[in-house]
Amino acid sequence: MFSKTVLYYGVDEPLPAQIPLRAGPLSLIYENGDLRYVKLDAQEIVRRIYVAVRDRNWGTVANRLSNIEMQIGDTDFVIRYDVENREGDIDFAWKAEITGSADGVIHFKIEGIARSTFIRNRIGFCVLHPASCAGARARILHVDGSSEEGQFPLAIAPQRIVDGVIKPVAPFEEMAALAHEVAPDVWATVTFYGDIFEMEDQRNWTDASFKTYCTPLRLPFPVEIVAGTAISQAITLSVQGSVAAVAPEKTEMVVIDLESTPVGALPLVGLGVASHSQPLTAEELARLRALHLHHLRVDLKFGEETWKVALRQATEQANRLGVHLEVALHFTERHRNEVAALAAEIKMLAPPVWSWLIFRQGAISTPRAWLEAIAPLLHSITPDALVGSGVDAFFTELNRSRPPVELLDLVAYSINPQVHAFDNTSLVETLAIQGDTVRSARTFVGNRRLAVSPVTLRMRSNPSATTPESPPLPGTLPPTVDPRQMSLLGAGWTVGSLKYLAESGADSVTYYETTGWRGVMETASGSPLPERFQSAPGMVFPLYHVLADVGAFAGGRVLPLRTSEPLAVDGIAVDKQGRVCVLLANLSAQPQTVVVRGLGGEVDKRVLDEETAQEAMLAPEVYRSRTPERLTPRDGVLEMTMLPYAVVRLRGKRP
Repeated sequence: MFSKTVLYYGVDEPLPAQIPLRAGPLSLIYENGDLRYVKLDAQEIVRRIYVAVRDRNWGTVANRLSNIEMQIGDTDFVIRYDVENREGDIDFAWKAEITGSADGVIHFKIEGIARSTFIRNRIGFCVLHPASCAGARARILHVDGSSEEGQFPLAIAPQRIVDGVIKPVAPFEEMAALAHEVAPDVWATVTFYGDIFEMEDQRNWTDASFKTYCTPLRLPFPVEIVAGTAISQAITLSVQGSVAAVAPEKTEMVVIDLESTPVGALPLVGLGVASHSQPLTAEELARLRALHLHHLRVDLKFGEETWKVALRQATEQANRLGVHLEVALHFTERHRNEVAALAAEIKMLAPPVWSWLIFRQGAISTPRAWLEAIAPLLHSITPDALVGSGVDAFFTELNRSRPPVELLDLVAYSINPQVHAFDNTSLVETLAIQGDTVRSARTFVGNRRLAVSPVTLRMRSNPSATTPESPPLPGTLPPTVDPRQMSLLGAGWTVGSLKYLAESGADSVTYYETTGWRGVMETASGSPLPERFQSAPGMVFPLYHVLADVGAFAGGRVLPLRTSEPLAVDGIAVDKQGRVCVLLANLSAQPQTVVVRGLGGEVDKRVLDEETAQEAMLAPEVYRSRTPERLTPRDGVLEMTMLPYAVVRLRGKRP
């Protein structure tokens, strides 16, 4: 029923080719106009170099390449291509030339022209330094000719706003060049031409990088670009010091090491109430019970008359599932009256509230005065419920608008991996940084409970938009929906998210929704998907099985799981009363040979991949009832091959 690529990543389209290149001692990948993973031997020095056209709401206008020419040698290369960026009133065209020389210099230049008059927030180069640069020494050459030394931040640096102006990470501002120490006496330098560049810590949005971008945010945006405007920019990357052209070592397998000492409890896992508001069927309820959820999240927006209906429906669903409620309260200026109205509903419905999240509509963070007024009232209405706040947006908003934690039992923020990039590779890169957000949050929330809520594949709304969002174009999905929700990659991404949030110590996590496009299963009636996307009424998505497997170990302890290639294969391990569940996900488009070390005794193995996914989606009870394969590791070591985007569940005893 489903094509292989639909099972892999949700759409029936091929992935762009990744072409390996060398520039003397540097190895790198060319992909669809971008440069990725520039390495000196095994050391990554630049994660990505690309050109972005961002509209007035920071939306990225797709690059459409043509006339691609390549001359690729053993130690050098030349690549040329043409690009169009066309969307709405935006029509921008440019030519690119990328060269890599045997002496280890990479030069990337563009010449562009606006073919229409339009509004933009940014046009030009972005250079991503990997998150592994955290703590590295840096040298900055400023546009005024001055220079200074600094350090890439270790903890996630807040994106400060002073007098309405967004500030870069100091001292990475007004830059003409940036160098960082790759190894003792070895430095990598990026030189910028054609604009002024500055840096932000993209870990704030779970990107695995520090981004250096053009056009300082101190300058007004959005701005008008007049038809005929020419834009010329260039980037040069070079390495100084004792370097030699050494081919990177090829690894034949991914090594997974399972450690025996737990790092903490598995977070309490919940789902969001479906945004489509349809009631749950008996079959959907049965399937949701099999997930062993802790809670459902419901959002009550007091400016809308439907909040009472939403609370009643969520209460009914929670009671039928036997779970708690996480209730996000979006108050208006009439919050005292709204608390009174809420109290009346609670008295009548007796909802099983586990936690309240206090938000102010139209504001990124909730004012202290509101928390001082509302929190005691909620405590008096539901003495056993936790009262929390934080932000209903990205971690970056929590990081720069830190709440008064002394007033709260719980602090919350949301996560999605697609603020800046949308391709499969970038999606996978975000996973480890989710744990960094938890660790950074701990530095200012202390021992308060930390709720990551919700975790979604796409943004639910755009807090940085300068105008209302446009409706989706014909034949496209709504901007809040990602076709990878129903794919094997979506399942693997969920494995990685659970791993890093659990290992870093998040107390609770709320994923996705119950049913629908953004849920763990399709609705019984199905959804009117555009023709290029595929689903079937009532089917479960592969990520459903990930949550079911983890849910079976609810209340367990998380065991550290280390992987030699985290962008290829990663996983989570949970121990419960001596039984261990390991979920491994192949996050790549290639088969992977995997060696797992640290297992004890017999292990049962169940595979979710292109060969089993259709049964798992269309007949989940049949799939889950099948007798798993029994394996006996040799000296605690198990070797297997995982097909692209496969998820493998291993269950056994602790060694």
